[in-house]
Amino acid sequence: MILLFIPIGIMVDMAEKIDKFKENEVPTQAIFSYYLDFTWYFGNLLFPIFLFLAVIWFTSKLANNTEIIALLSSGISFSRFLTPYLVSAGIIALFAFFAGMFIVPKSNASYNAFQYKYIAKKNDRQTKNLIKQINPKEYIFVSSYDPIRKSANNFTLEHFEENMMTFKIQSSSIRWVDKDSVFRLSSYVRRSFTDNGEIYLRGNRLDTLFDFKIDDLSPVNYKAETLTFSPLNKFINKEREGGSVMINSHLLVRHKRWSLPFSAFVLTLIGVSVSSFKRRGGMGVNLALGISLGFLFIFFDKIFSVLVNKSNFSPFLGAWLPVFVFGSLAIFLLNRARS
Repeated sequence: MILLFIPIGIMVDMAEKIDKFKENEVPTQAIFSYYLDFTWYFGNLLFPIFLFLAVIWFTSKLANNTEIIALLSSGISFSRFLTPYLVSAGIIALFAFFAGMFIVPKSNASYNAFQYKYIAKKNDRQTKNLIKQINPKEYIFVSSYDPIRKSANNFTLEHFEENMMTFKIQSSSIRWVDKDSVFRLSSYVRRSFTDNGEIYLRGNRLDTLFDFKIDDLSPVNYKAETLTFSPLNKFINKEREGGSVMINSHLLVRHKRWSLPFSAFVLTLIGVSVSSFKRRGGMGVNLALGISLGFLFIFFDKIFSVLVNKSNFSPFLGAWLPVFVFGSLAIFLLNRARS
């Protein structure tokens, strides 16, 4: 199923972006790397559909050849017939878990970097009006940040001691200089507040260090998707401490990495239940039913994801509710198939 659908996805995506490739003179090697990452991205996105269709196609072939009836008539129980499916689902779930924790995030990082560098418009790739707490005493503000150039405009840092501002730094721009491993401020102003008054400093350029990384200014709406297991947990803790408004979105990403492998068992049980007996119309009816249920699962999954991102809906329920709902459906259909 993956070999059937991935090439189609690549051709559709290439047809849509080929003008951008020519316009931006994207290197051939970068395009190959992009579509390798796209394969993981697309495969992870449609994993439930691929699994569902594979189970239904295989089981329908058995049912149409009356092999399932012969197996059950010989005294083999339905539970024994189901065992190889569950073992296979377990293997697939382990692979999905490992890929989701360690492989897909790295591919997502490269995939998003390519999109921002070659495909996205300049205005679309910038962070707008970022406000962030970088530690218990300091806050930073930027009006826009470009992850490709690693530079931001209208930078402000405020430092507090016991709820009192002790100093404030402002600059027209801030840029990370890899060569010297420093932040470079342009047209900066530093104001220090003491009991004796205010100290005012002004300059054209300042190379310095701060208690944050330049990547902390990157668009955080997709950053969680690019982090592996341990960095993701650290990132979520840091975002929670900083009072990030995107914390629910980050928690949803973490919950989905656990819920997706469990969906392998749920979809396998549903696939076997709806295709383990002959239907008038043959395999086509089973495939049509399977595609409908598979897309319904993805539809519910996306609806709950939007609820989490746009409201205060629980990230735990957003990730696990589709699994619970379709798990209940799987038990119902399984009992019906056994009878």
